[in-house]
Amino acid sequence: MGRKKKYGFSFSLSRLLGIQSFKQKVARSTGVPTTKLGLQRKVGASLLKLLFGKK
Repeated sequence: MGRKKKYGFSFSLSRLLGIQSFKQKVARSTGVPTTKLGLQRKVGASLLKLLFGKK
């Protein structure tokens, strides 16, 4: 059975309050991602670079 597609709009409280745009601005200015996956990738890449040198 396939998934049903949702049509219309989706509501997000964080976008309404401006939290999402604030997090994006902070991430762009500091260079540190605000998502869990992005932060893990950034830390992992830094550790690999520290251990094995430059790519």
